[in-house]
This record gives sequence, C-alpha cells and structure tokens, in this order.
Amino acid sequence: MSSPPCVMFGQVVIGPPGSGKTTYCLGMQEFLTKLGRKVVVVNLDPANDGLPYQCSVDIAELVTLDDVMDGLKLGPNGGLIYCMEYLEANFDWLEKKLEQFKGCYFLFDCPGQVELYTHQNSVKNIFAQLTKWNFRLTAVHLVDSHYCADPAKFISVLCTSLSTMLHVELPHVNVLSKMDLMEQFGKLAFNLDYYTEVLDLSYLLEHLASDPFFKKFKRLNEKLVELIEDYSLVSFVPLNVQDKESMVQVMKVVDKANGYCFGDLEERSMEAMMSAAVGADFHFASTLAVQDKYLKSNTKTVEEEVMDL
Repeated sequence: MSSPPCVMFGQVVIGPPGSGKTTYCLGMQEFLTKLGRKVVVVNLDPANDGLPYQCSVDIAELVTLDDVMDGLKLGPNGGLIYCMEYLEANFDWLEKKLEQFKGCYFLFDCPGQVELYTHQNSVKNIFAQLTKWNFRLTAVHLVDSHYCADPAKFISVLCTSLSTMLHVELPHVNVLSKMDLMEQFGKLAFNLDYYTEVLDLSYLLEHLASDPFFKKFKRLNEKLVELIEDYSLVSFVPLNVQDKESMVQVMKVVDKANGYCFGDLEERSMEAMMSAAVGADFHFASTLAVQDKYLKSNTKTVEEEVMDL
C-alpha cells in the first residue's frame, strides 16, 4: 500500500509594490523558525534582486526581469508578465526545486504588479498548479495601512482586494501592513476597527462628498461601495512586523485559513486548538490592541490635557 502524498502548507505573499512583501517574508521566516517550523522562502519575483532573507528557491535562476527587458525590449510591466508566463511554461523546473523540501513550511514572495492578481492568469495558474502538487496555501494580500487615511484611496484598495480575492481563488487574508508607521499620516477619521472590519461605508461616502473634486463622482463611488458591500468578503488584519503579538495574530488567521492549525505538524494543546476555532475573537482583540497603540500615539493623556490648561 502506497503512502499518502505529503501535504505541504504555506503562504503566497502578494500585494502592490512597496506594500512590504519582502519585509513580511523576512519577518515571518524568522518568527516561524523560532517557533520550530522548517521554513523555506521561495522568491517568485524576477525583479527582486536584493533578497534580505535566506532564499531556498529563486526564480532568478530561471529568468530575470532585466534579461527579459534587455532581450525582448519590453517595459517593466510587460517584462513581469512575460516572466510569469515563462515560469508557467517551466513547471518542471519549479517542481524539481520544491520537491527537495518536503515537510517544510513555504513562503512564496510574489511580484508586486497588481494586474497579475486581478485579471492576468499566469500567477493564478501557478497557484493552481501548486495546489495540484498538494500545497495548502493561503494568499496573504498586503496593503499599506496609510491608505486608511484617505477615503478615496481606501475605497480603491477595497476594490483591488475584492478583485484579487475573486481572481486568485485561494483562502485569502488581507493584511494592513506598516501599522507602526500609521501615526505619520495623521489621525484616522474613524476607529481602526472601522477599516479592518470594513463597516458601513456610507460614512466614507459622506467624507468624499465634502471634497469638491470627489463630489462630481458621487454616483460612481456609491456604486463601488454597493459592490464591495454586496460581496461582503473584504476585511483586514492589522500588522506591525516588528511586534511579536501582531505577528502571532496574523499567523493564527493564516494557519486557520490553510488548515495548518488542524494538522499534527506541531504539538498543540487543546487550548491552542480552541484558540484557532475562535480566531475571530483573536482578530478582534488584535485590532483593539493595535488601535490602542495608535490612539496612544495620537492623543494626549488626561495629565497632558490638564497641564495644557
């Protein structure tokens, strides 16, 4: 009797350029390694030539963006699409590289071109092939938290996140990255949980309506908001990669999404298993914790107010 195929768990880290994907992979690699997991980082970004983490599989061994742009006279966007199509045509290379690391936990650092995840099919097909190879993956979609400070940009982020979720077709976790830098962009119009849980977006429309420029697009914004709320799929987990508690919360949500927390790859107490079963409570607690830190950095204490008087 043949043994069952080895199930491998991991994350595909996606998101716009500058959202912190490579930094996330570095932080998550170090964090999970300290927890005892054997972590393998796979770089699937042909434009990523300065890797801060220990990379076990690098697409640069197969194709690089610079070579494609020079050889085919393509721009960066067309070059990235070509690179992903080239990887799709060379699945045997990828399979040979990955089969060396059976039993490990994988982090796939992916390119930052948005259209690769919203309507172009190469990356989607690569993820589907990984699933056929018995990978249980969660798409971790990073979004820069500073977009929360601008209602118009936040609605745009919601649309992009929703489109990505529908196109990629994987268990999906949206993450607001760089929460430690949030205070640099001023005070938010609403509490942080308003943005993480994507609550009643009509309040955002009111903010947009007060701007003469966006007032012209009131009907368009209303329809976009209706679309987001009709699907009711988008929510966010706040992340400060420098904060251990924040990393724990993201890890729990991801592990629940891909099923890792329900396996026997790590020794877990009943309490830990129950923690995963009520992941929503941890998500809410995490949001409150981050919100509390944010408020403390943006509001005066009672004593400071008294001293001002």
